[in-house]
Amino acid sequence: MATLPPGQRTRKDFPRFGLPLYAARFPSVLDKRSIEVKVNKGATFRVDMASTDLARTSLEADFHCVATWSHVGARWRGVSFSDFYEEYIRPRQDSNSPIVAAVLYAQDGYKTSLLLEDLLGANVMLADTLNDESLTIEHGAPLRLVVPEHYGYKNLKHLSRIEFHAEVPVIKRGMRAFLDHPRARVRREERGRWIPGWILRFLYRPLVPGTVKDFDSAMQQYRREQGQHMTRD
Repeated sequence: MATLPPGQRTRKDFPRFGLPLYAARFPSVLDKRSIEVKVNKGATFRVDMASTDLARTSLEADFHCVATWSHVGARWRGVSFSDFYEEYIRPRQDSNSPIVAAVLYAQDGYKTSLLLEDLLGANVMLADTLNDESLTIEHGAPLRLVVPEHYGYKNLKHLSRIEFHAEVPVIKRGMRAFLDHPRARVRREERGRWIPGWILRFLYRPLVPGTVKDFDSAMQQYRREQGQHMTRD
């Protein structure tokens, strides 16, 4: 078995997890796997991942949450991000303004950024399947980014839009910037900015049980409300 990255502890379960602000936020569109895309200052276009001709691929990888827990051996299936880039993005980029980074947006309002060199890693995927089943809301339905070498907050769920930039964009400021490392590489323990990542272990770890409970409670409430809507319909 591979050694866990610094400061991580294994969980057998794979909980829905994130910033408390997003516990009760859910995607509004679940039946379409399409992405809005913008390359530098070009026009926005849409890619329907359900009908693309790109080859599908599988990946088994560990998932590492910045809050110090890891889920080992998740099996993802989808489309390689590098294939997506070569097909839809590279032909549209301006050679005078080469792309260096991207901002990714989720249906629930969350967003994150990654350098292009990280997105083009060999095991980065646009995934719609987890453990041989279609993604559930808990794990990012209908489409999510999987970047196993980076902490979970870079593995954006409910992906709806990607903007590619010729400069590294600033998308978070203040405390949110402090908690959002530009790269968030797990093996280098890049949990946040400005202080050593190992210090943040002691900030995050006590918060895990309560956060899991809050996200689970919000999920249960969402399921109840959806069931009520279906009954009324």
